Amino acid sequence: MTPQTIMAVGGHIGDMDLAAGPILAQNVIDGGRSVLVALTPGERGHPRMPMAEYREQKIAEARAFAEGIGAEVIVFDDISDGFLTADDATAERLADLIREIKPSMLLAHWKNSMHTDHENASVLAERARFLAGLPGWKDETARHGIGRLLFTDNWEDSMGYDADTFVEISEEAHERWTAAISGQAFARGETYGFRYIDFYSAQMISRGCLAGVPYAVGLSTGRTWGMARLS
Repeated sequence: MTPQTIMAVGGHIGDMDLAAGPILAQNVIDGGRSVLVALTPGERGHPRMPMAEYREQKIAEARAFAEGIGAEVIVFDDISDGFLTADDATAERLADLIREIKPSMLLAHWKNSMHTDHENASVLAERARFLAGLPGWKDETARHGIGRLLFTDNWEDSMGYDADTFVEISEEAHERWTAAISGQAFARGETYGFRYIDFYSAQMISRGCLAGVPYAVGLSTGRTWGMARLS
């Protein structure tokens, strides 16, 4: 994979860690810069733990995960899980971040989801991408256009999703991701019992079969035709 700066924007801590984490790990191994952005902490995702306590745990887990794969992490910890809206203020805040980090690739949620935070996070990513490259908006010298916007395959966002772009994941990146994601309680199935790590690990193998490599992550361009390998 050609080293580059990649930003992955998720609705909650853990969303992009799972769906984009192997790509971010691979990018770091190849010499690139990877940045995770969580638009909420995801503090309402534990059925037994108090929200305030789980919020702190999630933020600590996000930092540990990023360190484990060599990435950076930014959490919008003032926005509450379940109440993310696609408002101008949040889009502008994210656009400012894009202009600061200057990613060449943006990874975002697919627009169709059972979770409105994911839907709104997808809208916000596209809106922020537009604003960051918009002439005459805020500081013209900071303007930054992102060449590629791709959508990740989160299991909650499967309606109408079709992976048409595949990123090969090396054994080293796979091992880094597996070790790092195992540090997140929800990914281990300790909240609602869903086997996240098994699901995404199996998905990497199945996508690898389609791409002709041991492991791969599938992404969508949002088009309805074609299939490609991302190099």
